[in-house]
Amino acid sequence: MENSVPINNFTRRSVFKGAVALFCSSALPAKAQDAPQLHVLKDPSCGCCGSWIKIMQSEGFDLSVQNTSNEALFQYKLRNGVSEDLASCHTGLVDGYVIEGHVPPADVRRLLAERPDAVGLSVPGMVVGSPGMGPESERDAYDVILIRKDGSTEVFSRYEEG
Repeated sequence: MENSVPINNFTRRSVFKGAVALFCSSALPAKAQDAPQLHVLKDPSCGCCGSWIKIMQSEGFDLSVQNTSNEALFQYKLRNGVSEDLASCHTGLVDGYVIEGHVPPADVRRLLAERPDAVGLSVPGMVVGSPGMGPESERDAYDVILIRKDGSTEVFSRYEEG
C-alpha cells in the first residue's frame, strides 16, 4: 500500500480546477437558453429565405425551419395578423411575435427588448439590400413596419438607400 493516495487529499489546485469545470459546464446551457427561439415557415425552394436564416443564426438566434407550400404559408400569415400588403416570402415566430420577411436582427432584438403590444414586424416584399437580399451597399430604402394587434401599422425602423 506504499503507492496509494489518500482519498481526502485535496489541494487548492484540484479544488480550483473542479470549480472552473463546474462553472464552465453550467454556463454553457444558460447561454443556449438565452438565445431567442425563432421558428421560420418558408417555401422549400426559396434561396433568399435560407440566406436570411443563416444571418439570423450567425446573430445568435436559435432557429427551427419548417418548409411548407405557398398556400399553407399564405394562410398562416393571415391567421397570424399579416395582411397581404405586409407579406413577404417567409414568416417567423419568436416569443409570441410574428417576423415577416427580411427583418434585420437588430430590429428583432429591439422588439423583444421593448415588448410592444403588437403582432410583430414586417419588411413587406423582398427589398434589395435587406438581410438575405443582397449586399447592404446596394440597398434600396425600406421601412420595418410594426403591426399592431388592431391591424394598424407604424414605422418601427427606417433604412436609407445604401
